[in-house]
Amino acid sequence: MNEEFQFETLAVRAGQERSQFNEHSEALYLTSSFVFASAGQAARRFSGEEEGNVYSRFTNPTVTMFQERLAALEGAEACVATASGMAAILATAMALLKAGDHVVASQSIFGSTQQLFGNILGKFGVLTTFVVGTEPAAFRAALTADTKLLFIETPSNPLTEVFDIAAIAEVAHAAGALLVVDNCFCTPALQRPLAFGADLVIHSATKYLDGQGRVLGGAVLGKKALTDEVFKFLRTTGPTLSAFNAWIILKGLETLKIRMAAQSANAMQLAQWLEAQPSVERVFYPGLASHPQHALALRQQAGGGAILSFVVKGGREAAWRVVDHCKLLSITANLGDTKSTITHPGSTTHGRITAEARAAAGIVEGLLRIAVGLEAVSDIETDLAGGLASSPAS
Repeated sequence: MNEEFQFETLAVRAGQERSQFNEHSEALYLTSSFVFASAGQAARRFSGEEEGNVYSRFTNPTVTMFQERLAALEGAEACVATASGMAAILATAMALLKAGDHVVASQSIFGSTQQLFGNILGKFGVLTTFVVGTEPAAFRAALTADTKLLFIETPSNPLTEVFDIAAIAEVAHAAGALLVVDNCFCTPALQRPLAFGADLVIHSATKYLDGQGRVLGGAVLGKKALTDEVFKFLRTTGPTLSAFNAWIILKGLETLKIRMAAQSANAMQLAQWLEAQPSVERVFYPGLASHPQHALALRQQAGGGAILSFVVKGGREAAWRVVDHCKLLSITANLGDTKSTITHPGSTTHGRITAEARAAAGIVEGLLRIAVGLEAVSDIETDLAGGLASSPAS
């Protein structure tokens, strides 16, 4: 679609391919396979000589529409859809890395991502160095002659640390390595990492791209030469996006910018309220002037995002009391929903990594993470107030 169209227009129009029925809403193609006109056409489709649908594990019109729309929003040459966000990261690693290669990753990443890089890939001879902090110099110091890939989340999960994408891209490229950025928290509505020099962007489409907690999905975006390698892995191994899930997320993309703007505004209001609470030790939110990378966030992002975290005085016991007092907020580790969610990262999302790794990532026992939804902020504050009142004020 014409790249001169604005984001909002691309979000509802890009990638649409109508069938012979000329439907207005995108069609859902629930079929496992496709019929060929001849044996010759079947051979050409399977060999890649002729474009077209073959088998829904790796080619489906609904999935293609989702891929093209998200690529338009991210400013990417191509997109490959996956079954989940973790499938996107796994596929990227398996497609682009081999035994003996080295990865430099931020310590401040999702717990399952840490497990993948630190444990699972290690079994196949891919070694990972985890970097503490956000400074590009720390990534440069961790490089080796075998470094092939740098991986960051920005903002990070759960402390919303903001990384300088352009500066870290320079570090990666000077070493002949690729930079992969998990853009789950911001989405292309607030941040486009490829424009800052990233080579690939990862999404858990389960989160804000869907936006209503309905289905799982993931995506890898960037230059076609790179995504083609990811596609080859997916075609063979199968962790691809289903047509139904692609159709659901397509509809989610239509309201992405509206939702991200509203939820970011809600998160900012809640973060300011939390900073004023005597039982709260510290609030982490890029939109706050107190955030260590606030100035960078203003340059790199179009908003603060909908995720915030805060430390309750009194450790795990006090934090759990806040969670257990909640009647409105959903106690779940998922995020990106229109419904606000709350979780204790140390015992949920990052509970499987070692205590030492949690400490290095700054995930203390009193830390809570809220994914702010579309409820009235005053109602969210009221829901939190009771639990906070039961926590020590000093």
